[in-house]
Amino acid sequence: MPYRSPVAEYKFVLAHVVGFEDVSSTETFAEATPDTVDAILTEVGKLAEDKLAPLNRNGDLYPAQLENGVVRTSKGFADGYAAIAEGGWIGLSAPADHGGMGLPLTLTCAVNDIFSGANMALGLNPLLTQGQIEALEHHAPGWMKELYLPKLISGEWNGTMNLTEPQAGSDVGALSTKAVPNGDGSYAISGQKIFISWGDHDLGGNVCHAVLARLPDAAPGTRGISLFMVPKYIPNEDGSLGDLNALRVVSLEHKMGIHGSPTCVMEYTDATGWLIGEEDKGMAAMFTMMNNARLAVGMQGIGIADGALQHAQAYALDRKQGRTPLHGTPENTGAIVDHADVRRMLATMKADTFAARAIALACGVALDMSKATGDKGWEARGAFLTPIAKTFGTEVGISVAELGVQVHGGMGFIEETGAAQFSRDVRVTAIYEGTNGIQAMDMVARKMMDGGEMANTLIDEIESFAETARGDLPDLGGAVWNAAETLREATEWMTEQGALNDRFAGAIPYVMGFARVLGAHYHLRAAMAEGGEGPRTRLAKFYITRLLPEHVGHLAHATCGADDLYALTTEDLTA
Repeated sequence: MPYRSPVAEYKFVLAHVVGFEDVSSTETFAEATPDTVDAILTEVGKLAEDKLAPLNRNGDLYPAQLENGVVRTSKGFADGYAAIAEGGWIGLSAPADHGGMGLPLTLTCAVNDIFSGANMALGLNPLLTQGQIEALEHHAPGWMKELYLPKLISGEWNGTMNLTEPQAGSDVGALSTKAVPNGDGSYAISGQKIFISWGDHDLGGNVCHAVLARLPDAAPGTRGISLFMVPKYIPNEDGSLGDLNALRVVSLEHKMGIHGSPTCVMEYTDATGWLIGEEDKGMAAMFTMMNNARLAVGMQGIGIADGALQHAQAYALDRKQGRTPLHGTPENTGAIVDHADVRRMLATMKADTFAARAIALACGVALDMSKATGDKGWEARGAFLTPIAKTFGTEVGISVAELGVQVHGGMGFIEETGAAQFSRDVRVTAIYEGTNGIQAMDMVARKMMDGGEMANTLIDEIESFAETARGDLPDLGGAVWNAAETLREATEWMTEQGALNDRFAGAIPYVMGFARVLGAHYHLRAAMAEGGEGPRTRLAKFYITRLLPEHVGHLAHATCGADDLYALTTEDLTA
């Protein structure tokens, strides 16, 4: 079925749910007027529908290939990428002094969502470049910014992120890639990196690798890691492409999904690179890139959820099967959308997609307000919401795509229907940019070093709005208020635990419980903005009545501690 960009949904959520007017009211983002936002969403939506979505199935069936050392992308991907670059969408939030539009990150979140829903494999390419742009903006020396940023922002060049090695996955400090000074300000980079998304391609231009490596005599672990720019082609002073660097693609990974995205094993053999930031401070620079990417990956999950939902909706409206309450005779068999369980699945998919999208956009708003105002409260809010947005966004993407297969019944298991592709493509998002478990551990540890102050600030806001909503929607407002109190109790338990492992044992359930309550809050805001009567109110009632109660189980799990996990012996777990 044709993909429909969620432009109307974005207009509503930005205008009525997540407080985007605060962003556009700042001097920094004064150009993000309603008319500008409307124009951007409309144009991006057309591009996704007309150019990117038609390539999605082709990328799945005819993956990128490595031929004689050259990565050949799926047919049509080069044209699709050119359309993205020519529209200026890669540099939407990039600095204006290097050719970007300087618009809010929240709008880039919307673009990443829409592109992912249309074609995640291709949409991943600009997402990585956006992360590298931010890292260079904050950490690179002036000459590097002048040379690389305009090319990356225009889309003429692409950026990648090189962290993982065969022996060093989440434990980045175990990496062994070496960087030896050449004596002229450059370094010789040697080592192998795996899982490098869009590590090479035939889209044109240069591929600019941000590579973590260790200098001679560097300290062990993450304290001794530096970050280097290692381009495929060494640029000349005028920005033209010079000699091929001493790097190569060893192989392409054979993946479960996103087949159109070439995921490379990269080998560097005394390749020429230049330091980004300070020596031994590579993790700080890389985390700038990764934090950008974490929210973007959350948007990938939400985009796939939207695509899977649309696919399931179309099938449920078209497929005739059995008698339903609305069509009760064999002569007038109704579409499966009229079966109660199919309606449950579609409503769950739609309600969760809305909740995840609102949470992620609220995170974007906080990060934009932090940039525009320098206010530490907005900075803390953005930092706290990032692991929730990434974790919940990707978990929703996975669960919605799985439900999409189920709505199709037996046909969902048949590749020709396309339902399974959403499920295969989205699965990696829970692993990208720090697994969801790592995101959750970060949230209950570093993000709660304030004693739970930011968590309780959000809970206070949820309760305050729920009190206001009681007047018009007493049942829904009351349920959200009560859930927020349960969340407050779990938050107090978390902050009281001196042993981090007790927090870690319940980290994922805590994040999911927090997201459930936040999602209810945003559904309630949508219902109130609608006037308490209409489709959004009906969807809010479904979410708050049927899905919000899951927070009780999540938070009970979150506050169990770690003892029972370790009471199970290794033999118990593996017998």
